[in-house]
Amino acid sequence: MLTKKAKYAIKALKYLASQQEEGPFHISQIAEKEHIPQKFLETILLELRKNGFVSSKKGQNGGYQLIKDPDGIYLIDLLRIFDGPVAILPCASLNYYEPCDDCENEETCGLRKTAIELRDSSLKILRTTSIADVLKSETPARKK
Repeated sequence: MLTKKAKYAIKALKYLASQQEEGPFHISQIAEKEHIPQKFLETILLELRKNGFVSSKKGQNGGYQLIKDPDGIYLIDLLRIFDGPVAILPCASLNYYEPCDDCENEETCGLRKTAIELRDSSLKILRTTSIADVLKSETPARKK
């Protein structure tokens, strides 16, 4: 399951990607438009800046803007930054492997095999889906 932090990071990046020509944007602007708590967003944007997705500029005309092409920002990168392992079991993780305490034999464990299949299927999608793809797949909100 996505944490709120990862979900908010994706929402913030989608906003910045959709408004790329008009930036930079103040945190308060992004928070209001995307319904993200401002204090939480500050932490998220600092992490995104540290990882080379956004830049920030101080001052009245400052704010945050996207510095990486939305086609090159993949969901897997964001999930690993904000949520850590993709695998549902530590023994099935590629980057955060740990043996399970209650497992007698990893090689014969059916649950581990299923977790690896799930991890591999998830990775296939997450490694190829970008912020731009997420934006393109969204349908416009219906007018009331």
